[in-house]
Amino acid sequence: MEKWRRILAGALATALLAGCGMGGTDEEAVRKKEAANNTPAPAAGAPTLTNNNATDGFNWINYRRSQVGVSVLTRNSQIDTAAQGHSDYQRANNSITHEQTAGKPGFTGAQLTDRLTAAGYTLGSVYAAGEVISATTNTTGFYQADELITAIYHRYVMFDPAFRDIGVGSATVSGGYTYFTADFGVTGSYNSLGRGQLVTYPFNNQTGVPVNFYSDTEAPDPVPNQNLVGYPISVHADAYGSTGGTVTVQSFTVTPRGGAALTTRLLSFDAGNNNNVRSAAAIIPLAPLAATTTYDVSFSGTVAGVAVTRNWSFTTK
Repeated sequence: MEKWRRILAGALATALLAGCGMGGTDEEAVRKKEAANNTPAPAAGAPTLTNNNATDGFNWINYRRSQVGVSVLTRNSQIDTAAQGHSDYQRANNSITHEQTAGKPGFTGAQLTDRLTAAGYTLGSVYAAGEVISATTNTTGFYQADELITAIYHRYVMFDPAFRDIGVGSATVSGGYTYFTADFGVTGSYNSLGRGQLVTYPFNNQTGVPVNFYSDTEAPDPVPNQNLVGYPISVHADAYGSTGGTVTVQSFTVTPRGGAALTTRLLSFDAGNNNNVRSAAAIIPLAPLAATTTYDVSFSGTVAGVAVTRNWSFTTK
């Protein structure tokens, strides 16, 4: 069973995502089997598995960020302390949560910003901080990080161009159930793609893309009343600073090569179903994608008021 959490906090805004469990027993068994077998197969240039869960998760996040075209992150020992402490807290209390309760075992700070400050990572008047959490029976850091990227609202945090720093932590209970935490931060000024710029995921010519996603593992549920759906496709722009702004969608489609456009659910700020995120948008096919198939994606809209058009392709496993 997979569960995820994420939080994105800025100088002026906060947003919270809470995960939930799977549905029926048969479906849960399928999900556990996938967790055991679906560790991503590294391609050329991918990091080497170290079998240190936190380090592998960190390396995989940076690997994907570099492929997408946003800046890689510097591992920060103070944020590591905050992330490891939170993984330890969840293990000690058998709980998946962003909030800690004073007096409970392992308490290090009620909120993410409290834990970062307690660890010595100073947040000034201009900052952004984010957190994503995986709790899974698969103890491979590559898998945990990639599954968090699959979960679309978490992906928004993990591919946010603004971040510079990251810390990671991992804690495993008897039997292999592992709590993986990644905390993101930036202070003083933000990294930037530039006004009117965006990146895409899956990225152009990416291969080995998963075919499905279990929507019920996120809350708010990105596809209400349906669990098994296709792999999310997204665009990402600057959220903060002078180049930050809203991504508006005029057209966003995905089409199997030579076929007809798929039926999808659009997630966007204007549509009111994007978890209050302005700087990214996504479409989720309402059925799993076909295996070993090339898909063509087309996006047109605006980024902070600048007209943008992108066409790209990817191929599934």
